[in-house]
Amino acid sequence: MSRRILVVDDDGAIRTVVGQALRRLGHDVKTVGTLADMHAQLAAGLPDLLITDVVLPDGNGLDMVATLLAQHQNLPIIILSAQNTLTTAVRATEVGAFDYLPKPFDLDVLARAVKGALERSQLPEVNLDPVSDGLPLIGRSPAMQDVYRIIARVVSNDLTVLISGESGTGKELVARAVHDLGPRRQAPFLAINMAAIPRELIEAELFGHERGAFTGAQARSAGRFEQAAGGTLFLDEIGDMPMEAQTRLLRVLQSGEFTTVGGARTIRADVRIVAATNRDLSLFVAQGRFREDLFYRLNVVPIALPALRERRQDIALLARHFLDEAAVQGLPRKQLSDAAVVLLEGYDWPGNVRELENTMRRIAVLTRDEVIGAEGVQAMLGAASPAASPINADADIGAAIRARLDRLTREDPAAFDDGSLYDRIIGEVERPLIEAVLARHGGNQLRAARALGINRNTLRKRLDTLGIDVLTPDTPS
Repeated sequence: MSRRILVVDDDGAIRTVVGQALRRLGHDVKTVGTLADMHAQLAAGLPDLLITDVVLPDGNGLDMVATLLAQHQNLPIIILSAQNTLTTAVRATEVGAFDYLPKPFDLDVLARAVKGALERSQLPEVNLDPVSDGLPLIGRSPAMQDVYRIIARVVSNDLTVLISGESGTGKELVARAVHDLGPRRQAPFLAINMAAIPRELIEAELFGHERGAFTGAQARSAGRFEQAAGGTLFLDEIGDMPMEAQTRLLRVLQSGEFTTVGGARTIRADVRIVAATNRDLSLFVAQGRFREDLFYRLNVVPIALPALRERRQDIALLARHFLDEAAVQGLPRKQLSDAAVVLLEGYDWPGNVRELENTMRRIAVLTRDEVIGAEGVQAMLGAASPAASPINADADIGAAIRARLDRLTREDPAAFDDGSLYDRIIGEVERPLIEAVLARHGGNQLRAARALGINRNTLRKRLDTLGIDVLTPDTPS
């Protein structure tokens, strides 16, 4: 059935592509580029769906959504944004948008969002609590956008969250984000590492104990459930929890109550549970090492964090952030050259974001140059992992192109629409290629031309065009 859709975006190319895609689905689509034009369209008649960008020439799309939904509660709204941060995703959810799609987005994903928005009869209540910037999660990759969207949808409720991912991927940062953005943000956030506590003390740590409950219990002690009352309890490395403690935790999650070790008084468990693991809990369940019923109690909202090697386009952003953090904390301010970024993006980072952070701190302390080149990064990576082969040679060229495209997106978004992208990127690749081949052949142009598969005159013309100086005499071979 044809529905009326209004698309608001200051990018003419996006208006055209989205408009054509939705018209092919049979919808009646209007496209405008400003908030003023949007209001004019709304005054002429309310659409069945509004799709709007965040940053518009005459205002902010997110600020407009709350006001609009106060007047038209049943109007579904989809937010588009190139500001692909957790703050944007959460804010879009808080103001009542049906969905949030980070740019660039796949048209099939947009089509599914449109279908869901049109089928939904009523939007959730609007929560206008302000969201603070400066959140610890950083990344604009599609994998991190998926994480942001899940977080945005769970912060306003108390559903149990299970975060999975390799060590160093930032599981506690996600847990803190869920807490800091939710209604329990003013109450405590307490973390407990199941792998770091002796088996015989886990229940006392979680639930507390009474005086005389066991040898050495000379006074009553409140456990983490009691200490985190009203807030969030983060159970890290939950896969390392012994089976007997799993049984006790399950009872608490089922009943919402607990007693201290050696106590008789029932205490209400007023906490939100966020658990995390770097283990395959489904495999542990199959092996009888983790209770199946507890797994399902914890795995209400799963959040799978990608390894850093699966989000290479975030590496440069993270690395510069860690260098900036180091400078704020009094370490020397450093910058990364493009060659250094390529090297960082080619490394597989077995220790994930934590390893990258430690490497950047090491660079800030131990390197003398203000601008860090590839050699400085290679030295730090080699020092950190001498037995490893840190650079993925096959990924270097691809990583460099991805990094350059990311920078072009930020610096000159129009470059993707003016038809110059191919020549621009090929031109940037050509110069270092010719320089590297010349260097390999000692500056001998004839040998370099043969290696490149071009004739000598063509090579000379490219040298002149690119302004490459050849200092070594061009001796015949």
